[in-house]
Amino acid sequence: MENEGKREKGKANNCMVSFSALRMDVVNILDFMEMLKTEEEDQNVVNMANKIEKAMKMVLAFICTYVQLSYCDFEQFEDKMTFKRQEVEDMLRPILNDVDNNIGCKYNMHHVLHSFTHNMNDCISSNHHSKSSATMTEEQLNFLLLNLHHLSKILSEYIFPLDIKFEILQNVCVNIRNFHGLIMNGYVEHEIVEYVLPQLQPMAESVGRFLWNGYIDENSLHFKLPHLFLKIIPIELEVMHIYFTNLKGSTSEEVGRVINQLLETFPDILREYLIHLQEHMVTVVTPRASGARNIHVMMEFLLIILTDMPTDFIHHDKFFDLLARVGAHTREVSNLVWDLSRNEASTNGTNRATLDLLDNIELLKEDLKHDYLKAAESSQCCFPLSDGLLFMHLLHRHLTDLLGSNAYSISLIKEEIVQVKEDLEFIISGFVNIERELDKSLWAHVLDVAYEARDVIDSIIVRDNALLHLIFSLPITIKKIKLIKEDVSNLLEKIPKNRSCIVVNSSKKPVESRSLPSGKIIVGFEDETDWIISKLTSGPKELDVISITGMPGSGKTTLAYKVYNDKSVSRHFDIRAWCTVDQVSDKKKLWVELLNLVAGSGLKFSEDIDVADMLRKQLFGKRYLIVLDDVWDSTTWDALTRPFPLCEIGSRIIFTTREKNVAIHGMRNTDPLNLRLLRPEEKSWELLEKRAFGEQSCPDELLDIGKEISQKCQGLPLVADLIAGVIARREKKKTVWLEIRNNLNSFIFDSEVDVMKVIELSYDQLPHHLKPYLLYLACFSKDTAVRVDVLKLLLHSEGLVEDVMEDYLDNLISSSLVILFDEIGFYSTFQLHDLVYGFCLIKAREEMLFNLVSSSAPSSSSDLFPWKMSIIYYKEHVGLNNFVLLDSEKNKYLGKHLYSLTIAGDKMDDSLSNTCHLRHLRLLRVLKLDPSFIMVKDSLLNEICMLNHLRYLRIGTEVKSLPSSFSNLWNLENLWVTNKRSTLVLLPRIWDLVKLQVLAVDSCSFFHIDTNEPILIAEDSKLENLRFLEKLVLSYSKDTEDIFKRFPNLQHLVFDLKESWDYPTERYWFPKLDSLTELELVQVKFESSNSNDCRHSVATNWSWDFHFPSNLKRLLLYDFTMASDSLSTIAALPNLEEFSLIRTIIQGEEWNMGEEDTFEKLKYLGLREVTFSMWVFGEESFPMLEKLVLVGCRKLEEIPSSFGDMFSLKIIELIESPQLKDSALQIKQYIEDMMGGVELKVEIS
Repeated sequence: MENEGKREKGKANNCMVSFSALRMDVVNILDFMEMLKTEEEDQNVVNMANKIEKAMKMVLAFICTYVQLSYCDFEQFEDKMTFKRQEVEDMLRPILNDVDNNIGCKYNMHHVLHSFTHNMNDCISSNHHSKSSATMTEEQLNFLLLNLHHLSKILSEYIFPLDIKFEILQNVCVNIRNFHGLIMNGYVEHEIVEYVLPQLQPMAESVGRFLWNGYIDENSLHFKLPHLFLKIIPIELEVMHIYFTNLKGSTSEEVGRVINQLLETFPDILREYLIHLQEHMVTVVTPRASGARNIHVMMEFLLIILTDMPTDFIHHDKFFDLLARVGAHTREVSNLVWDLSRNEASTNGTNRATLDLLDNIELLKEDLKHDYLKAAESSQCCFPLSDGLLFMHLLHRHLTDLLGSNAYSISLIKEEIVQVKEDLEFIISGFVNIERELDKSLWAHVLDVAYEARDVIDSIIVRDNALLHLIFSLPITIKKIKLIKEDVSNLLEKIPKNRSCIVVNSSKKPVESRSLPSGKIIVGFEDETDWIISKLTSGPKELDVISITGMPGSGKTTLAYKVYNDKSVSRHFDIRAWCTVDQVSDKKKLWVELLNLVAGSGLKFSEDIDVADMLRKQLFGKRYLIVLDDVWDSTTWDALTRPFPLCEIGSRIIFTTREKNVAIHGMRNTDPLNLRLLRPEEKSWELLEKRAFGEQSCPDELLDIGKEISQKCQGLPLVADLIAGVIARREKKKTVWLEIRNNLNSFIFDSEVDVMKVIELSYDQLPHHLKPYLLYLACFSKDTAVRVDVLKLLLHSEGLVEDVMEDYLDNLISSSLVILFDEIGFYSTFQLHDLVYGFCLIKAREEMLFNLVSSSAPSSSSDLFPWKMSIIYYKEHVGLNNFVLLDSEKNKYLGKHLYSLTIAGDKMDDSLSNTCHLRHLRLLRVLKLDPSFIMVKDSLLNEICMLNHLRYLRIGTEVKSLPSSFSNLWNLENLWVTNKRSTLVLLPRIWDLVKLQVLAVDSCSFFHIDTNEPILIAEDSKLENLRFLEKLVLSYSKDTEDIFKRFPNLQHLVFDLKESWDYPTERYWFPKLDSLTELELVQVKFESSNSNDCRHSVATNWSWDFHFPSNLKRLLLYDFTMASDSLSTIAALPNLEEFSLIRTIIQGEEWNMGEEDTFEKLKYLGLREVTFSMWVFGEESFPMLEKLVLVGCRKLEEIPSSFGDMFSLKIIELIESPQLKDSALQIKQYIEDMMGGVELKVEIS
């Protein structure tokens, strides 16, 4: 043993000697480089020295670092060190081989290089083969820290200049080296640092190991750096504690210099550490752990202080003390986190400490206000938007969402948010009873202060100058709101109790009544014209009402005018009168107008008479026709029609409206006429031609281009009329018409404002809660059909509406501002007419709801942030200093206040994607990162998991399972994941997403498919809000049978079914879904295995043990093999409306439906590539079928003639099935002959 100790001591001494010699060799090489620059006359030599100097220092620092750390057993160590040594020789060779100057001999460099190689090998040999790391001398450790500083500096300044984290690493290395230097030079007594000193070498080893791994795999650096910070910054905290407690009063210039440098870098180091400590905590500590919430709240408070630290507002002599307190709290929080991560069942001491944290926050807030900070000057915001009430509605939604989010950042200001919300509610409700015109200045002041409140609250949450806002701005803003509340209260006390209410949201100006349209060219709507005339001139004797509904510009007024002036109509009625209502709500004025038309009198509005009674007497006993054009609401309708007598002599009322509910309200015997759009190929061109050429025909050379222009009208007569007005004023030349076609939108919007005025009238009439709903449609691409179900999810996630109810949809449809497509067999979709889209786009930008920008666009100087931003990323033109994901503290990053972010476009390079950050977008509710743009890696995914306001997340990633940090996304409602080459494992993390409604993944499973381990699920684990789940990969398991019970309200389920044989039933296994009573849609793809160990082949076993819930409405089955009995099970589903079979083989190629097999409510049947040649069913098998789609059913020779007996059938669609054409046409002819006038549509492609 004694001899062994002597040998180890000898090795250590030899190593020290070799290392000292190596250091001297490095000094000699660097001195040589310096002498070349200062002493050599040959400029070429000087240039070569300058060229390699930086690289030489980096390589030498690398070699020295890893010679010292060679005992760490690094991967590929010998190969990489040999390569680095060779790099030194290769860089020097061109200089040393310069024969003319004989540099090598002159400076004896050949000997230096030989010595360098020899000593380097000796050091590596001594260290690399040692069993453990020996404690370094102070000199060795100092040299190691120096070289680590150099290496981290190179990473920060030259390799990753955009990523602030590498600058933080450099600063930590500098601070630790400076601290160690003070110890070496005797500025710090050893007794003070004896507990820290042993930690410095392991810290240096950690940094060295990190840098080495990055040298082997550069991509790993970004992911591993946060883990390194969690190891090394706690040591920096201890160092800071020593500075604050022992060196604060030092008079040494060197200590003062080090402390000043420390104060400059320490806020950023603390901030970065707290950010990663938060990320670590949500990964290893459950939110339910005792004291966890208080720790998070304290970290939020500390980060508010450290982010955008307002040094100009901190008293200079207090800065050191403030950082000392922040550092002490950070140190305390750090210890608590590590205690909890080791043992969630916290000790009494830990529990007491976490309880004290909230008290410490209040104490520090008081000291910040009175001691540390200079009071910021009060500023006054000016409301920058146009629709005050829309803003107030959205602000109320925003504050409600914040309070319901349970986010840690809200805890600091929750009481203040409640106070602001309640006071603003009172103010708004008060203004219902205050005539705004009398208090314009007060209303303007309300908007200014409300806008200021949102800005201050959001700024605190996103840590944007948050400290000053928290300590000063927020209390001042609350006081302003209180004063306004008092003013409103005083005004309310002055209002008489019997005064009628005047609603403040009546922002529309009265519109003058339009005169009866005249001189217009009227085309189209022949069928509708004939129908209305028949209703006017025949039918019941009692009074009847014919209402015409449609979107703005659809021709309602024109059609009414056409029938009003028809000769047969004018002869039929004794009295006719036309009155344009618009938004004029004074019924007496309109009665006077009607009375003057009916009686031919000159009655003035101001005359004090009973106009309603006079009008009733004039109409009584006469067959009258009254047209009320543009009725806006049911109340107006009821008031206007009160004087109209109900005599049974065939009188009629026509009224036009944009609101379907108004039409239904006014209906008597005749259903409302919902005006279809003009068919461009039929009538839009006729109107254009008549306006442009009068009675003449269009020249042949203009005919094709003219019809192209007519198609741009999209069936709206008003648009056709406006375009006709444009071309009528221009030359009749092809070049001119081509210009009109190519610039059609600008012609309309620049020269005509009628369309926008018409649309704006409809928009202004909408309730405020519907306005954001409509405007949001403009954030989709033009001409995009938006799925109604997707729109509901997005609107709720964006926070624009509270609950998207069906009546919201109905109200928008009835307003005629949107077009609904609700074709059987497809999802219901919305679409905006081009002009409505243009209006919504302009309006949404005015109100700063959203904006579409390019990544290459310069950053805006405006302080206004849109609610939602969509970015198109162009790889070749990205602006690195303003792109929202490229977060650099050196360049003020964009869009902290965003609530919604969508990015798509070119694929981002890995080198840039590694520097992307999202953690500053702390208010995000919606995040959509297109997978074609970026596949999210672990480090960015961890940042996303810190955005706990998120409700909607759509990303591409290839992680194998939901990370632990997903537990932080407790507000998440929609999760969409693209993971094409992997299967995402959902358990156990899925249970933490308690608000989840939609989970859509390319491929996911509850557990690892290839494992046999049982799933342990707590009894109370449920996702009661989950409605939509796709796309699961399922195979037989008892656990899988039970797990669906955990989603009791599931409505939409898509899964792939792995082939599994169920021995007890001797059928293929199929999960039992009948417990899911809310389930409406199921889509399943069957995946058969090539080798089935149960020895039951696909070709011989056709039976399925289906258990579907009775509420099921849509069923899609892919790649199944089916027997008729399995199809009978499906037919028995009482509420099934849509059924599709895709790539299905039917046993015996025969689908024989028995008399009991009845699809009672089926409306849509789709068969794609179904293998069957015979199809037999009875007359009652499909009693409600409306659409039959057959695609590639090549073995079926004809469509059964029994379909001809189905009076409900409306469409037969054939795709890639030419052999079925004749039978389809025969069925069409038979139905039309039998039912007379009923048309069956046959579509063949």
